[in-house]
Amino acid sequence: MESKMQLTDAQRAILNGAEGEVKAKVMETLVRFGEIFGAEKMVPVTHREGHLVTSFGIGLLKPLFRTMDELIGAGLRSEGGFTVDPRPIDYENVKCNPLFKLIFSKIMYSKQADYETQLKKTGLSDPDAFTCTCYLKEVGNRPSAGDVLSWAESSAVVFANSVLGARCNRNSGMLDLFGSIVGFVPYFGLLTDEGRKATWKVVVKTSSKPEAQILGSAIGMKVMEEVPYVYGLDKWLGEELNDETEAYLKNFGAATASNGAVGLYHIDKLTPEAKKYGESLIKENAGTYVIDDAELERVYKNYPVMWKEGAKAGLVFIGCPHLSYAELKEWAENITAAVAAAGRKKVAVRTVITAAPAVRKKFLENEAELYAKLYACGVRVSSICPLMYTNNPLTKMQAIATNSNKLRTYSAARYYKDAEILSILSGEVKG
Repeated sequence: MESKMQLTDAQRAILNGAEGEVKAKVMETLVRFGEIFGAEKMVPVTHREGHLVTSFGIGLLKPLFRTMDELIGAGLRSEGGFTVDPRPIDYENVKCNPLFKLIFSKIMYSKQADYETQLKKTGLSDPDAFTCTCYLKEVGNRPSAGDVLSWAESSAVVFANSVLGARCNRNSGMLDLFGSIVGFVPYFGLLTDEGRKATWKVVVKTSSKPEAQILGSAIGMKVMEEVPYVYGLDKWLGEELNDETEAYLKNFGAATASNGAVGLYHIDKLTPEAKKYGESLIKENAGTYVIDDAELERVYKNYPVMWKEGAKAGLVFIGCPHLSYAELKEWAENITAAVAAAGRKKVAVRTVITAAPAVRKKFLENEAELYAKLYACGVRVSSICPLMYTNNPLTKMQAIATNSNKLRTYSAARYYKDAEILSILSGEVKG
């Protein structure tokens, strides 16, 4: 294959088949992808543990399964291994009626077991490495500042770029694995210094700490795929990253990425590149977006409600992206306290909290008493992907409530603020 890219001898050798026909096709795909976006070269992936977005064995994805078989047949795998997005089903903790289970197991995700076997053969890091929050310390797939990645999953990419200072474009499924296999990705967009500069100045002027999901949603819908530089959040978050701040930015970033297409944001005085370079990250003629209490309320009130008229919540999902350990503990404490204060023994609505398998395991081991109280009041802790669970026509017949703007965006679920979720669970308010 002829390419206008400035390829190294080693890269060109792979492209020309020196390491096999299948690896050559993998490299060709990456090169052609890069050429579309004007990339002049390929650069090494310095954090070799990948993250894949495709975690679900939907029977219709026959080209995906064929490609995986080709890779396996050629003995190709990710050198550094990879984590992958959450599983779509968890019958133990997310009960569903017999019709749902039949559709999930025999139709929707009929290839789940076969696909997971393929994942293991191509480099899955651990049998339970299924989470959208691979960067959490309990999971361990956490790159360093300046690392070049080959990841997909929009919320993981925006976190790695923004909070950790790593570099990754918003890749699609299979491109994430391809880059991990060959160890190179095309150099353009968010991998470049110029591509990481902000084209929007966002000024937060709220009277209290803004809800992360709504603030991220407002910014995402305004700037779309561009890079925002956000002022004013240091008043509420401080100037040092810690577990609490990272959890806030995790939820904020997921909303910017799903309600828009943000792959990188800078928070003045807080995120690593903003602390290092400051306003020099902002391009000339950048747009300005001011967010006050009224603007946040306007955004919130304009979310569509796709429930049937008069419907009440029948299921609540908390945690999309997956919760951090501190978030899981806080929700457990708040839910059990709210239920007890209402004089109830159980939550008013069936509730599922989601977290990475490693985070869930830590919580069950370290907070056994709290977990028992949470379980007794009817809440289940799962590592399922709420989005994949709701990715079928039958769930549109359910009234699902959530505190996730990502889940709201990609399903018929209705968004509620955290405090409103607690009111629904305690029975104080009918969702």
